[in-house]
Amino acid sequence: MIGIIYHYPPELLQLLLDTIPLLSRSKKDVLIFFRGAGVQHSLAEDLWDRVETDRKSINKYEIVRTVLSRLNDRGESTLRERREVLKRVVEFEDFSTCWPGDQLKAKGLVAEIRRVVNVKDSFTRMKHERDAEIQKRQQEHLAKAKAKEKKKVEISSIKNDLFGLFGLPESESKKRGKSLEGILNRLFKAYNILIREAFEVVEEGHGVIAQIDGVIEINGYPYLVEMKWWNKAIGKAEVSPHLVNIFNRGHAGGIFISASGYTDPAVVVCKEALSQKMVILCELEEIVFLLENDDDLENMLKEKINVAVNDKNPLHKIAAR
Repeated sequence: MIGIIYHYPPELLQLLLDTIPLLSRSKKDVLIFFRGAGVQHSLAEDLWDRVETDRKSINKYEIVRTVLSRLNDRGESTLRERREVLKRVVEFEDFSTCWPGDQLKAKGLVAEIRRVVNVKDSFTRMKHERDAEIQKRQQEHLAKAKAKEKKKVEISSIKNDLFGLFGLPESESKKRGKSLEGILNRLFKAYNILIREAFEVVEEGHGVIAQIDGVIEINGYPYLVEMKWWNKAIGKAEVSPHLVNIFNRGHAGGIFISASGYTDPAVVVCKEALSQKMVILCELEEIVFLLENDDDLENMLKEKINVAVNDKNPLHKIAAR
């Protein structure tokens, strides 16, 4: 109802003009009806005076038209009174207060006002729902845009930090390797595929028995990640402990990332493991190319996984495109 009473629409105004005079038997009762709706005495004071001093100079319809016109003209300041007038008409039930000859007509008019109010309320509700949906979409679009921009800024920062590692001297290789671990986990997090950052597996009485550089999720499956930045190609002896970790963890797959490539024996042992486990080999150069070309990391990893499944090739190299 609120949506249609900022000003009474013409159709509703005319119905109120026709109905309210029928709901009261006398002119004073009409004025009392408006007073009960909260209409200030000053707004109808002249009408009271005319009814008191010269009642034949005015009729019920003129009283109603004058009061409703004044309420409508005052806009927002009489919003409450317009709301209450309409509410009193819509909720009117005791038609015994009407003249007997007016009762059926009054009932019909009140029913019509209820119908108009319900229809207009329905359209108002639909508009509100439509506006709310539009606002929701706008908010979702804005949130996505902000998330995209945040991701872009983070990836730019990751790229700068990764490229900075190439300038470190060989004497800081340990620091470089540890930094690579943190940078790539930030990259995984930026693409929303990181499950867990680097952690150690500790067994009571034996201490640390495994070091996992990170865990990511691709296509709904977890992949244990191992990262190495050495000055020589990674061999079978270096990839084998990672394969053991993978085989000891149910449905988990494995990803190995090397800055210095792989020996043929390392590729062969990973290819053999593909009969039981998903294992892919990445070169850091591929990630560098990806960042330089603003490509998608998750799509790159999915492509490598597909090639590993279809071609039994764990080292499908993806260069710059």
